Amino acid sequence: MSVYKIPIEVAFLIFPLLAFLFTIPYLIYQYRKYGSIPILRSIIIYSFILYLLCAYFLVILPLPDIDTVKNLTTPTTQLIPFQFVKDIINVIDINFNSISSYLEVINTQVFYVAAFNIILTIPFGIYLRYYFECRWYKILLYGFFLSLFFELTQLSGLYGIYPRPYRLFDVDDLILNTMGAFIGYLITPVIVCFLPSRKKLDEKSFENGKKVTLFRRTLGFCIDFFFFIIIVVGTKIATYNTDFSKYATLISVIICYILTPLFTNGKTFGKMILKLQATAKVASNTSRLKVIARYILGYLLFYYQFVIINILEQIPKGRFTPIVNSSIILLKIYFLLNIISILISLVKKKKEFLYEKISKTEIVSTIEYEPTIESEKTEIKEQEEENDVRTKKDNEKL
Repeated sequence: MSVYKIPIEVAFLIFPLLAFLFTIPYLIYQYRKYGSIPILRSIIIYSFILYLLCAYFLVILPLPDIDTVKNLTTPTTQLIPFQFVKDIINVIDINFNSISSYLEVINTQVFYVAAFNIILTIPFGIYLRYYFECRWYKILLYGFFLSLFFELTQLSGLYGIYPRPYRLFDVDDLILNTMGAFIGYLITPVIVCFLPSRKKLDEKSFENGKKVTLFRRTLGFCIDFFFFIIIVVGTKIATYNTDFSKYATLISVIICYILTPLFTNGKTFGKMILKLQATAKVASNTSRLKVIARYILGYLLFYYQFVIINILEQIPKGRFTPIVNSSIILLKIYFLLNIISILISLVKKKKEFLYEKISKTEIVSTIEYEPTIESEKTEIKEQEEENDVRTKKDNEKL
């Protein structure tokens, strides 16, 4: 059992790192497509990644010593289909009328290997049919290509790390892995009978996606900040050795948070990616002005007010000093008031910040329900079957 235990332990050790690297792209994709991230969907996706990781390490581990592999003289390929059946027959004299004969077959190493290759890809077929809504022929195809990837990995000596293959490229593995994926397809209705359908998952996700959560807004802010840094670097390069270089950050704030929403109907880069939009609570002729006021109050005077303060502090002391000092104090008070409003919003059901109240604007989701092609096909098929049953009943009545 240690042969199987070690690869699974390694997969569980590496999974957190892989999950961490996968999380940000996953969050962006889910929010962009559905507008929300249900827990069940995340469990399914991350468990699928963990399964693939376990399957991969079961194929390549344990890794032998390179010097040991150099001295190997064993065959590197086995290209005869169903050779494992011949191997079982060669090991045991099978009597088809004897139960003990079948038990002997089950206890052979050849049978264990064959069974392992089938079991290895059964979850793959289940995931593909349940979550990805693949038809049986696609599962056969994807199961074959997954197995082919495993076998070529072995044949390549782990992508050239080893001087020769340390495991056998076996055509029987291709057959059995593909069979396992198809078995997974067949048993999926029984295995996932207690889970909601993919269509139900999507409908729930789109329904939740109409609401704008604080986490979704925070992710959008982080994406905005990423683009802001790029614009700052570009602006600093463009204004290098000029009088405008000291205003590079201010110019970047204006480009990223004022000009961009002005020309994209209230959307920053982050909002465009996550399908969010800043709008006036009540549509009117001044709606666009309210949205721009929101970004000035929220970003220029709150999130990035240090830019304004730095510029004010550079003004030479003179008759305007009291005004400058008063402006800085007012900005800091405004900053504290916004922080307080954010903290209050954390415990309130309605997440509304101070600058949103002042500008009378809000963030809305632009997500629209988009059923998958497979879901549409399934729905059409179910509708046709229902119509056929009704027609049959009507004919029987006549």
